[in-house]
Amino acid sequence: MSDMDTGDIASTPEPPYYAVVFTSVLRPDHDGYYETAALMAKLVADSPGYLGHESARGADGLGITVAYFTDEAAIKTWRDNAEHAAARARGRAEWYSGFELRISKVERAYGFRRAD
Repeated sequence: MSDMDTGDIASTPEPPYYAVVFTSVLRPDHDGYYETAALMAKLVADSPGYLGHESARGADGLGITVAYFTDEAAIKTWRDNAEHAAARARGRAEWYSGFELRISKVERAYGFRRAD
């Protein structure tokens, strides 16, 4: 599993599984955002069916987080988490100028990791 600080690629099982793609743009005033994002990364790791995530944010405020889950029930469980719901509300009210959420079923996956 990865988090926003390490830049790691998430290790996922053989497909099928699901990817939740969250693309957002931070407003210039986003006090408390990074602390809350770190807390959400820790909380989601304990959510049933969570497989890992990858996240990046550019200097322009555009960010993309892809979280991987075993199935749609696991995605719903995370969506319904009370602390996650509070963070989403704060994001809409304070941190984001806009966002899009997309859910996809991963049917094929392959990659490369250098051994050295």
